Amino acid sequence: MSASTLRIALVGNPNCGKTALFNLLTGGRQKVANYAGVTVERKEGRFTAPSGRVLHLLDLPGTYSFDANSPDEQITRDVCEGNYPGEPAPDLIVCVADATNLRLHLRFVLEVQRLGRPVVLALNMMDTARRRGIAIDVAELQRRLGAPVVETVAVKRGGAKALIERVDGVMPVAVAAQSDDAVSRADLHAQVRELMAATVVMPRATAAIDDALDRWALHPVFGLGILAILMFMIFQAVFSWAKPLMEGIQAGVTDLGNMLTVALPADSALHSLLNNGIFAGLGAVLVFLPQILILFLFILILEESGYLPRAAFLLDRLMFKAGLTGRAFIPLLSSFACAIPGIMATRSITDPRDRLTTILVAPLMTCSARLPVYTLLIAAFIPHRTVWGIFNLQGVVLFTLYVAGIVSALTVAFVIKRFRKDKSEHALLMELPSYRMPNLRDVALGLWERAKIFLKRVGGIILALTVLLWFLSSFPGPPEGATQPAIDYSLAGRLGHALHYVFAPIGFNWQICIALIPGLAAREVAVSALGTVYAMSGGTDAVASQLGPVIAQQWSLATALSLLAWYVFAPQCMSTLAVIRRETNSWRNVAITAGYLFGLAYLASLFTYQIAKALT
Repeated sequence: MSASTLRIALVGNPNCGKTALFNLLTGGRQKVANYAGVTVERKEGRFTAPSGRVLHLLDLPGTYSFDANSPDEQITRDVCEGNYPGEPAPDLIVCVADATNLRLHLRFVLEVQRLGRPVVLALNMMDTARRRGIAIDVAELQRRLGAPVVETVAVKRGGAKALIERVDGVMPVAVAAQSDDAVSRADLHAQVRELMAATVVMPRATAAIDDALDRWALHPVFGLGILAILMFMIFQAVFSWAKPLMEGIQAGVTDLGNMLTVALPADSALHSLLNNGIFAGLGAVLVFLPQILILFLFILILEESGYLPRAAFLLDRLMFKAGLTGRAFIPLLSSFACAIPGIMATRSITDPRDRLTTILVAPLMTCSARLPVYTLLIAAFIPHRTVWGIFNLQGVVLFTLYVAGIVSALTVAFVIKRFRKDKSEHALLMELPSYRMPNLRDVALGLWERAKIFLKRVGGIILALTVLLWFLSSFPGPPEGATQPAIDYSLAGRLGHALHYVFAPIGFNWQICIALIPGLAAREVAVSALGTVYAMSGGTDAVASQLGPVIAQQWSLATALSLLAWYVFAPQCMSTLAVIRRETNSWRNVAITAGYLFGLAYLASLFTYQIAKALT
């Protein structure tokens, strides 16, 4: 790194607005890596200061103390100390503190100063502090700390101007490093009390609006009702809002496929690859992007608003009875998007026993990769009609599938609790941040990152597996005088017919058996695989838009319900199993997870199919 660059680490307590400040400074010039903690992701970005100096920013996981109790806190401590492998020490540490809650945040600021590195304190959310009547003597605080103090408002354009000017100027003088033995925990608390008394005037400890909202949001009865209604409305929106966007994508994929293949001979291998392989496969998955982004939109809004920690607190008693803690709520909620970051986010759970239980049940959360399978089957077999006057029946079924995943996770956690040797329990201690309006910039950036991840999967692993499946479905060709579709004589067809003996009791046909195999790499691949298989079987064009009607004609309702039950449980994601191996350093835990999930999937599908078959 040249002399004109400066490496800056952003640190602070959770919920201090650190990531919002990072987004404000770097915008789209970010790099996201698998570096988990409370915020799950390790973000690195850059921007160019007015002087022309390039500033490299690292958004470190939020932490309350360098007395690390979890892996994410250890990462933050080691990076700041310059002890993290392959990570150079920062030239400057910007410690972000919530100006409305300095009593909690100043203790960590003092710990950061003890490292002996240049430090700048950014008092964030200053606009909120002023509205609450909180007065902070910035000059006196700066004098007593012996470090620069600037005001920031991370959710407003230009809210980091003072910070940029300060880090672009002369490097601050570092306070002399102190050993852990030199300053005791009691000394730090005494220094915080002295700083607060001298520099901060606070009319009340919490905002009046927060207290008013929490009387309802944290109520043991009404609070759970509000949470249930929120979740229900989210799944209604996933179907209702996404429909016109999905129809547009379907039409676009169909038109593009026809335009690119119209000049090719209909019986050529290239025509088959493009039409029956790539467009039938990728189009069948790409169409579900609007629904996935709508789900992410609500999760990001709940996170930005400060509601998620309250939901964790609210559910702590229920999760406690099931063998988990409220801290497991955020990793499990993250698993609704994808089990991989959800499992990685368990690093914030300090108790190894609770962390392992959360990891083992995280795959039961209904991740976004299941959404294409669910919506395909629901749209094909569940009528699009209104029930109880206002609710979309398809949305009700989708909500029921998500509830089934949650109930299953709690049940499995309860069973683990009954059989474990250590019966001790741990209380939940966590900070409830102030309510705030979600920042549109941060929400938009979060959606853009998720869209890129999804499109990368569509353009990478799903494309590769779709082409491979097309090859296996095309070769060898049918013999002379063949009366069945060509795919029946191919390698894929032979494999599907062989597996059909195992899956026939749960109602799966040989086409589903074929789709399950590439679907092991990623759940959503099963949809593209079905599109390819049925395009090869019947020669239909534009299966991206016709797959639903095709399976509605050829499958029974019992088969569709059985496949839905299968996907509630089945661990059809090799990446999830790989991250369990990495996080637990145990193949035994991988085997246990895969074994019990496949067992539950087969049993659930068996009962569902046999009961539905008897009733219909």
